[in-house]
Amino acid sequence: MTESLRIALVAPIAYPTRPDIGSSIEQIVSLLAEEFTHRGHQVTLFATGDSQTSATLHAAYKHGYKEDPMLWNYYEFHEITHVSAAFEMAKQFDIIHCHAYHHALPFTCLVQTPVVHTYHINPAKDIINCYARYQEVQLVAVSQYHRSKFSILPDVAVVYNGIDVNAFPFNSTGGDYLVFLGHLNHQKGPVEAINIAKKVGMRLILAGQSSAYFEAEVKPLVDGKQIEYIGYVNVPERNKLLAGAAALLFPINSSEAFGLAMIEAMVCGTPVAAIKRCAIPEIIEFGITGYYADDVDSLATLIPETLALNRAQVRQTVAAKFNHHRMVDDYENLYRQTLERRR
Repeated sequence: MTESLRIALVAPIAYPTRPDIGSSIEQIVSLLAEEFTHRGHQVTLFATGDSQTSATLHAAYKHGYKEDPMLWNYYEFHEITHVSAAFEMAKQFDIIHCHAYHHALPFTCLVQTPVVHTYHINPAKDIINCYARYQEVQLVAVSQYHRSKFSILPDVAVVYNGIDVNAFPFNSTGGDYLVFLGHLNHQKGPVEAINIAKKVGMRLILAGQSSAYFEAEVKPLVDGKQIEYIGYVNVPERNKLLAGAAALLFPINSSEAFGLAMIEAMVCGTPVAAIKRCAIPEIIEFGITGYYADDVDSLATLIPETLALNRAQVRQTVAAKFNHHRMVDDYENLYRQTLERRR
């Protein structure tokens, strides 16, 4: 029987760590905590007190700074205070796996316990240089594109994000609308999504958090008929929206480490049409789970082909590559490799 591990999982504290709320990072950490606990490992989750988990929960803060405005002005200080709790207890763990951006990095050489860092966003130059100084850390990127951002570092593993396939409904037909899901800022490309919908004459539903950019640039384009904005959606609403869509539009304007919304749509059977940037070619199987192109006009011409894709094959393909069991397998293997090297 494989030896069980004592694992500390450190989430950010912007949101609770639970499957039905929070950002993509908290959802990833929640899946890891549940599956590692299910496999018999001793898991301690460092997260906010309103998190939900089968692991042992350690909470330095009752709520995250997205909910408690008193924490917001000094959120980085609070992230560091939160992270430090795991390192104060380091002797109780075989491995510490931190997902809280770079806030744990200065603590890693102060403990004997091996540390794994999954850095979920693209790093600034200062952060890369800092990781180069702390080579005791096993750094993890979430795509090959993301890995390329750490080119000066010799040992960066790649573990693709995963989702619980069974938590998403499958729709074999889809509906008559396109969907855009995400923060309504310039980086995500909601205006570009609107332009695509207008070019192909289809209804578009925009869902996500508003912003100053939304108020200035997107809202004037929303007519409530062809272009509809429904605001932030919770997990059940998100799943229904994605499964009912003809396709997800992902016309991203900036570099992103991964793009979880794409696999969430595809596991519902909904294909994705995206601008070819960053990790898009790693996530979309061209002509199987979706299409990508270099610009909005080219992508618009591919919408009919995107809608014609076999939705059962879309789900099957993404479920094989991006299910959370594979993700947990990859991390468990990485933990054991890291421990073996330390020995």
